[in-house]
Amino acid sequence: MTHTILIVDDDPAQRRILEEVVKRDGYRAITAQSGQEALDKVMNAGTGASEVAMVILDLIMPEMDGMEVLERLRPTHPSLPVIVLTAHGGIETVVKAMRAGADDFVVKPVSPERLHVSIRNALKVTALTGEISRLQKKKTGALTFDDIIAGSPAMTNVLKLGKRAAQSTIPVLIEGESGVGKEVVAAAIQGESARVGAPFITVNCGALPENLVESILFGHEKGAFTGANEKHAGKFVEANGGTLFLDEIGELPLDMQVKLLRAIQEGEVDPVGAKKPVKVDIRLISATNRDLIQMVKDGDFREDLFYRLNVFPMTIPPLRQRKDDLPALIAHFTRRLSAEEGKPVMGIAPDALNLLSAFDWPGNVRQLENTIFRAVVLCDGDMLSLADFPQIASQVEGFEQALLTPDLNSQMVGQAAPQTPGSQMSEPSAMIGDNSRHTLADFARSNFGSSYEENVEVTDDTGNMRKLEDIEADLIRLAIEKYKGHMSEVARRLGIGRSTLYRKVRELGLDVRGD
Repeated sequence: MTHTILIVDDDPAQRRILEEVVKRDGYRAITAQSGQEALDKVMNAGTGASEVAMVILDLIMPEMDGMEVLERLRPTHPSLPVIVLTAHGGIETVVKAMRAGADDFVVKPVSPERLHVSIRNALKVTALTGEISRLQKKKTGALTFDDIIAGSPAMTNVLKLGKRAAQSTIPVLIEGESGVGKEVVAAAIQGESARVGAPFITVNCGALPENLVESILFGHEKGAFTGANEKHAGKFVEANGGTLFLDEIGELPLDMQVKLLRAIQEGEVDPVGAKKPVKVDIRLISATNRDLIQMVKDGDFREDLFYRLNVFPMTIPPLRQRKDDLPALIAHFTRRLSAEEGKPVMGIAPDALNLLSAFDWPGNVRQLENTIFRAVVLCDGDMLSLADFPQIASQVEGFEQALLTPDLNSQMVGQAAPQTPGSQMSEPSAMIGDNSRHTLADFARSNFGSSYEENVEVTDDTGNMRKLEDIEADLIRLAIEKYKGHMSEVARRLGIGRSTLYRKVRELGLDVRGD
């Protein structure tokens, strides 16, 4: 999902210049010619307001100047990044703007390079700040449904049920495939309930050693068994006053199911080796990726416990059934992970987004996050491309070309292509052999059309292979001609960073206009 940037300036010429600069960097631009119009858009009274990710604000405007806009924005949108524009770069003006809440300033006339860096840095800081805020909320039990990326129709009922469940202490059973976000929904139920800020204790029942299940859940006294060198409270006691989230409840052994049922019914637990039970006050939320009804029929899960847990059932749909959420999830993971890794990745190319949308995501949101993580690490440019998702492309019909691009890129920049277990990528050395003509030709045809055969030769007049650097030079010249000198597009199509492209252009002595 492309960031939307609101440009606020009373000068039509300045607005047009800024709009072109912003669009050239791959962002979506909307404009306002006055402070009041800008406030209306940010406050949800105008077109595109809900999507505004940043404001570029002129300080000197009639009626309502930039300082007043800042003062009125900060109480309601404290995390919205604002870059101020000023024709007077005096220290007093800058300090005043920063104190009013500006994140950065740019002196007119605007330098595109300076504005590009300022936008990128501000968005990185915002992404990290937002992620830190979410992590803090989750840690303190204050996560809400507003913090969950779930705008698709398939998730509407989930959010509605979750908010209803948060209004009481009713036991909740969350069903769904692995990786759909069951723990996040459980945390949001706690965050919107009367127990907000209280302990939120998570237990993965499938990961508990069978001989320690009772001790981990209910606690034990010192000396209760071999190795019990000190007293342990247990997860139920740790969650006292808050919420206990039992993940993968279907993996709990049958003998422990009996004791769990008693703990839920009586509101007390019996620590191993204790002489008397301990009273606990917990909100119980369970989750499973298994069919508990079928397990009850098969005798693998107690029927009485099932009915005790299944008071308020919720089902989270898999990611393949809510693909409307994909762009927002991809944008969120890209912003966060690129900031964490220190990479200048600002978005995803349309064809790469189409690839991810065509995939079924059996591992759901967890798999998507890990896929974006790998792509960000692989990415050499400022946009994630098909070449950054070779493992996904190999599983989606029609996207096989993406498998060829990383190896070609590696040869072009003189680096080894990353290999992963199970990858269908060819070794770099194999690419130099008989397959070189086929691979380079396919890549060029897909980007430059049939004119490739007339412009770039892979073999010389004697039929021997040309040097790779000579082929690379011809490809760069052809790409520059094809895309009329738009270097951002050339870099994106070749799958290399703009800085790398400019360096190679200088080495080749080409005379092109920059963008």
